[in-house]
This record gives sequence, C-alpha cells and structure tokens, in this order.
Amino acid sequence: MAMQPSPARSRILEKHDSDVVIVSAVRTAITKAKKGGFKDTKPDLLLSHVLRAVYTRPGLDPSLIEDISVGNVLPDRGGASASRMAALHAGIPDTCSVNTVNRQCSSGLTSVNHIASEIMIGQIDIGIGAGVESMTQSFGRPYSASEFSPAVLENQQARDCLIPMGITSENVARDFGLTRVEQDTFAAHSFQKACAALKAGKFTSEILPVTAKVVDPKTGEEKEVLVDHDDGIREGVTVETLSKLKPAFTKDGSTHAGNASQVSDGAAAVLLARRSVAKRLGLPIIGKFVAAATAGVPPRIMGVGPAYAIPKVLEKTGLSLGDIDFFEINEAFASQALYSVRKLGIPMEKVNVHGGAIAIGHPLGCTGSRQIATGLNIAKQYGARVFVTSMCIGSGMGMAAVFVSEQ
Repeated sequence: MAMQPSPARSRILEKHDSDVVIVSAVRTAITKAKKGGFKDTKPDLLLSHVLRAVYTRPGLDPSLIEDISVGNVLPDRGGASASRMAALHAGIPDTCSVNTVNRQCSSGLTSVNHIASEIMIGQIDIGIGAGVESMTQSFGRPYSASEFSPAVLENQQARDCLIPMGITSENVARDFGLTRVEQDTFAAHSFQKACAALKAGKFTSEILPVTAKVVDPKTGEEKEVLVDHDDGIREGVTVETLSKLKPAFTKDGSTHAGNASQVSDGAAAVLLARRSVAKRLGLPIIGKFVAAATAGVPPRIMGVGPAYAIPKVLEKTGLSLGDIDFFEINEAFASQALYSVRKLGIPMEKVNVHGGAIAIGHPLGCTGSRQIATGLNIAKQYGARVFVTSMCIGSGMGMAAVFVSEQ
C-alpha cells in the first residue's frame, strides 16, 4: 500500500499564485581547471552563455528581467563588474540590475535565494539566480594570517577560519571516526553513478553545449571545441584504484585527490518568477522554490554544515526526511558528505543519484545553482517531486533548500 503524503508535503505541493516558481534552469558542462574545455574561457563569457540560455529557452522577453544575483567566490572585487558585463553581453537590457554574492561554496544557492526572497516580498516579479567560477583563472592563493588583524586572530575560532579546507576534512574524519576505506567507497560510488549517468545521456538536458576556444599549451595553437559534457567523470574508479592514491594534506591522512571535489570551471543559471506572472506570460513552470536555510558550525570542521542546515530547512517547512524524494549534497570531501548523510540517517540511494562533485567537479560559485538544474533534471527523469540541495561552506557554515518539481 502506498503511503499517504504528510500534511507538510501535501501543503508544499499545492499551487498558489504567490509561489516563487522556476521557469528555466541550465548549466554548462563542468570541466577540469587548467586542463578542460573551459581552461581558456573567461568567467564573464561562461556566465553570459548561461544567462542568455536561461531566458531564451522559455522565450522570455529579457526586458522583463528585473534583477540578477550571481554567486562568485574567487575573483578580486567580487566579480561585480564582470557579472554586469556578462548580463549586458547576454542581451539583457541595462534596465536590469545585477549583484554578486560570496557565501563561498553555497554562493550559487545564495544567489537563487536572494532572487526568490525579492519575489516573495514583492520587490520584483522576475529575476535570475546564477553562479560562475573559473578556478583555472583564480584558484590557488591561500589566505595568509598577515592579511588579518592580530587582535581578531587572538580568537581561536576566527583563526580556525584560515585552516585549509583539506585539513578541515581530515578533522571531520578524525573527530567522527570515518576511515579511509569508507571515504573511498563513497567516492567510488560517486564516480560510478556519474559515469553511468553520462553514458546513458542523463545529463544532456541540463547542460548547455558551448563552443569554446582552447589553446594548446605546447604549440600555442588555438582551436574551437564543443564542450557538452562533464570532463572530470572517470570510468573504472573503484575503492581499489582509489586506495593507491597518496594523502594530499597530511602524511597519515585519509583525504586525497580521488575522494575530494575536483577543481573545476563552469556556470549555471536559474530563472525565477512569481507564479501569477509566469502564468500570465505563458511561461513554462518546471519547479518551485520552497524555502532555504543557513546554519553555522565550528570552522575547524566546516564540512559538517549540511548536517545542521538540512534539519533547519525541514523544520521551517514542517517536512521530515521521509518527505524528501532525493538529496543533492555537495561532495566537497567524502568525509564531510558521508558524515552528514550518516548523521541525518538519509538512505544512501537517495543521495546524489547521478554522482556529485567528487566525480563531476565543484566550481565554487557555480555549484549551488548547478545542483538545482541537476535536481530538476533528476526529478523529471525519475518521476520525483520534492528534493533538497545542500552544501558545506568554508569558514564553518551549511546551507540547504527545498524544491518541488512540476514537470
């Protein structure tokens, strides 16, 4: 006998004119930094591609877009001018405003939350939440304690914010007893799920094919290539193959290149509107933004963020874990993703159905938006309705959001 949906689940499945709905969601392929198809593409151009696609696909007049929020982490000056330039290049009129936001790994989700909030309170009717990162262009400069006030650094937790992310992964593994084999098993499954999905063409509908220029580093020859699939997904990854990799951060550690997220380039965008406006304009409605929540955690174990953000957003919506059909939990590291899943008691078959950032890649500012495009695609393919996206955040935070598919 099929279980009756809970009152909370039934409530969020209802349709109201005041809902914040998703009209379109698209991402580029995710490519390997310094090696992949976007290594010679500037982030402003990557962002322009997805901004143009997200409004042209549903046939929206771009003059109706009122605000754009872009998640972006690494560039100097927050990528603010670059995001504005990308919007204008994408054919969006100068009447549309743009901002950038940096909540580190959840910047792309924060951007969507910003636009959804503006729609909810009546500031705008239509907007875009997006995310972009070229880790080829900007990744690699670590923080130095000399950049900060000695007075602030006297606070232990403030100083802990400077701990390298890989060491925070080791802290999670050590504090909570996660073995190397357990982490490698989780990582191998991520690769295996992503590889199977790639072979079956399951990513195709969420990815915008992009023609990019690539320069041969040896000859300087420039050529155009079609970038239409995630190039970090590897076939044949097993626990045994991962066991041969050396720890990346400490000699006796358990975090390495095969069970951590890949350094990547990519962009994603989500077009949101008030349901009454989308209906009046005849726009397709593919999903609904329900709610989002953030939570703070100790910086030295920053990866545990999803274990606290997910219960918080479920409490706000009255939902239980059983009401959620599947979860997209960013795999910054196998240690933190596995801890969060176990801490919450989420069935593993509901986690990252097509693999996660260990296999696909993690362009920091992009991932939060990318997970929405991926989640909507998964929901459509498997007949699911309610899903959660979540991620840990550098300096000790977590963020999670609930979405409904209406496809």
